[in-house]
Amino acid sequence: MPNIKSAIKAMHQSAKRRIVNLKTKDKYKDTLRDFRKLIIAGKKSEATAMLSKAASAIDRAAKKHVILKNKASRLKSRMAKALKKLS
Repeated sequence: MPNIKSAIKAMHQSAKRRIVNLKTKDKYKDTLRDFRKLIIAGKKSEATAMLSKAASAIDRAAKKHVILKNKASRLKSRMAKALKKLS
């Protein structure tokens, strides 16, 4: 446990940020998982709708610096490629 007042405050801030970051990360991972399930099932129309939802969640995570922007771009590219391959 920190003794200095600023260190105590920093510890509290980091704990709060961690919770927010984990929620953001879980949200984009859940949408990605749902998208992959639809791709495996071969449901193209539902996967198309889920693509925009997942891309939005990924962009939000990148905007909040939970994931890097290049990773976000790579994930979205792979999702679009998987959807195109389904056709």
